[in-house]
Amino acid sequence: MMRLSPPGYEKFAQATTLDLVYGGGEANVAISCSYLGMRAAHVTRFPDNALGKAATQFLRKHWLSTEHVIYGDRTIGKYFLEKGAVHRSSEVIYEREGSAFSLIEPKMMDWEEILKDADWFHWTGITPAISEGAAQCCLDAIKTANKMGIKVSGDINSRNNMWKYGKTMHEVMPDLVKHCDIVITSGRGIHEMFGIGSPKDKFRVAAKNLMERFPHIEKVVGKKRKSISASHQQINGKMWNGKDYIKTKTLNITHVIDRVGTGDAFASGLIYGLLHYNEDIQALDFASAACALKHTVTGDVNMVSLENVISLMEGDTSGSIKR
Repeated sequence: MMRLSPPGYEKFAQATTLDLVYGGGEANVAISCSYLGMRAAHVTRFPDNALGKAATQFLRKHWLSTEHVIYGDRTIGKYFLEKGAVHRSSEVIYEREGSAFSLIEPKMMDWEEILKDADWFHWTGITPAISEGAAQCCLDAIKTANKMGIKVSGDINSRNNMWKYGKTMHEVMPDLVKHCDIVITSGRGIHEMFGIGSPKDKFRVAAKNLMERFPHIEKVVGKKRKSISASHQQINGKMWNGKDYIKTKTLNITHVIDRVGTGDAFASGLIYGLLHYNEDIQALDFASAACALKHTVTGDVNMVSLENVISLMEGDTSGSIKR
């Protein structure tokens, strides 16, 4: 998607110019993985015009493979962000209808070819909410990954008001989630999407219930966020791995620069952690550190290095100059 924002912390009514960057759930995760030293690709459909080419160039600039980007139609999805500060909340306005990606169809994708060298496939709950074609493409990708022995993670916290094409998340999401190995969500999300338990259930209870419903799932992961203000956040990661409930220490983020994309940074950190560490708590600590650091980076994408994340993961919160 194209992101358009007033400079700094201006309100829409004050702005005479808009800053332009690109981002979006899965793209943010892929780029963040590339900054951690992993080979990553983004699979999508852009408009066949200068904006689609510019978005592709943005991905390449951040070391992503774009060989599986396809082109068609004329419109790119976009959103407008007014960044909040202190006690003023951020505001987001979406324009997704009729985008090239929303018009994607399953016949356009050869998932066996796309996934032939992959170790991991990641998707978010926003994709199947955009259109029936996007939902079917996502399901085809997940099933192909299962067949090829590729790990699948889904960040499935979705927004009910996005589902406008005739199907609800209650109809679509179960078929997607039951084929996942790793699910990132919340206790409330589990109740809202699947009707499991109560919205007041503790995370470990909701996660256990989700894994009982869908036995293919190996781990259910989430993060707890305490919002002191728009500029001051506290986060920690949590996981139910089928045997143990694991929780990280709280990271205190006292000066938020940009909160957008922090969940995607958490997901990319989790993917890296699960691929590179033997212990779940290490993977979760890595994910939480990556998420915390994204709050310091302008734009959708977590452009921090592996060394940055490891340093915070190991307890260095000083922010001292690295020479």
